[in-house]
Amino acid sequence: MKLIKTKDDSYTFYNEEYDEHYHSLSGALEEANKKYIEPLEVKNGMVILDVCFGLGYNTYAALKAAKHLKIIGLEKDTKILEGLQQIKMDKEFEIIKKVSKDLEYKDENYEIRLLVGDATKTIKEVKEKVDVVFFDPFSPKRNPECWTAKFFKDVFNVMKPGAKLATYSCARVVRDNMKKAGFEIKDGIKLYRRGPSTIGTKN
Repeated sequence: MKLIKTKDDSYTFYNEEYDEHYHSLSGALEEANKKYIEPLEVKNGMVILDVCFGLGYNTYAALKAAKHLKIIGLEKDTKILEGLQQIKMDKEFEIIKKVSKDLEYKDENYEIRLLVGDATKTIKEVKEKVDVVFFDPFSPKRNPECWTAKFFKDVFNVMKPGAKLATYSCARVVRDNMKKAGFEIKDGIKLYRRGPSTIGTKN
């Protein structure tokens, strides 16, 4: 696990197992805001599912954007949860560090729970119905098990009617599997990539 500073002064790690960085080197926090928080219109009172929690930046960006949130994170890599303890940012990121260590956090504004293990299995432990999903695994080429129609269907089943999912990928296999699971698909933002991200809605 190698800690790397991105262009917006936030940090990411390089994962040797998957041969990929956890975030865009152009800016890890910018990516969280532009690909997840803004298109999903995260606001007060939402229930959020963060698939592949990683460094916690998507959840962190949600904490900066809204209050009274309930967030369930799925993550299997305990090394990244240990690694993010190295990062120093602000009081909201201290919450992320506490969650990654204790696997839960609760105060008057936030209730966060982290389920550690294979996301395709821990999704079965999610009993809440969620308003939005941050879907942020490694690429379909490196992490295919998280991009199957079956897993998308399991995620779809914990979403409320009208709920939305955002992911950075627009790969054809990803969109085809999302459609098989029941999602209505549209393009999301282009951010330092040739193709757009993807927004899936449960209609």
